[in-house]
Amino acid sequence: MSNPNTSDRIELMQTFIRIVESGSLSAAAAQLGTTQPTISRRLQTLEQRLGLKLILRTTHALKLTDDGERCYAQARQLLATWHALEDELTGASDDPVGTLRVRAPHAFGQDQLIAPLVDYLRRYPRLNIEWMLNDRTPDFMAENIDCAIQVGAPTDPSVVAILLAEVPRIVVASPGLLARHPPIEQVEQLRDLPWLALTSFYRNEVALQKIDDGQPVNLAITPRLSSDSLYAVRKAALAGMGAAIVSSWVVQQDLAEGRLVQLTPQWQAPPLPIWLTYPWASYYPARLQHFFTMIKAVMPQLAGTRPATAARRQAEPEE
Repeated sequence: MSNPNTSDRIELMQTFIRIVESGSLSAAAAQLGTTQPTISRRLQTLEQRLGLKLILRTTHALKLTDDGERCYAQARQLLATWHALEDELTGASDDPVGTLRVRAPHAFGQDQLIAPLVDYLRRYPRLNIEWMLNDRTPDFMAENIDCAIQVGAPTDPSVVAILLAEVPRIVVASPGLLARHPPIEQVEQLRDLPWLALTSFYRNEVALQKIDDGQPVNLAITPRLSSDSLYAVRKAALAGMGAAIVSSWVVQQDLAEGRLVQLTPQWQAPPLPIWLTYPWASYYPARLQHFFTMIKAVMPQLAGTRPATAARRQAEPEE
């Protein structure tokens, strides 16, 4: 075994940052693809080299010492400077290298975004991407995520948020369900139907807007089935279990082939904004900068999305 005192200084700093941001030695080991004893040895080596105690370990948590707090801030800046130098010297600005960790929503992440992602990877053969599908808001630091594509408005004011596009949403139901109820002629009649709820965006009330003048209407519903999966809600709608508000792209073919019917087409749910979010940093590696450029260009052109409205763009936070 090599002497831990010969460990690379940059590696020691990266390990220390991962320990702090992930919250534990075991989480840092998992994210760095190594073992907890290795992480512990690296931390001991760094503390020995600096002659300082950086982290106090208790049975339940890690706590940074005052020296640890200063070391963490300096280490992040040092790593940013190192990555900038590395990119410049290796030509990574033109040919990104390394691994990019991206969080994307389930539906978009396994459908429309795969083709542009594959094109992007083919363009840059030295780049790898960890493509993690999850609809919840990520904890960028603790989960070691570089950036995220989020549907719906970001709630964390500390992250950078770029508005990419928006997704139109419509009310649909199966012909079988509609045959069991009086014809829907007024928007208020929608409340008389059985409903399905997509819990990420609505639960016990649906909000609609009139297309021509933006007039709003809110209708109370009691869902027969609630799910956080767009695909599950679509399947239940196809089975005649209830009406639902869904992203129009996911039911395009169902509508064309008559398996679903759009209800009150003059009333639609407000479109969902799609955001690119990432933590602020003094330097972004080339692999991240190139991904930002690609996703900004691709997202408004995808099937089922459209460029964000002027009102939404004006509300976009500045970088």
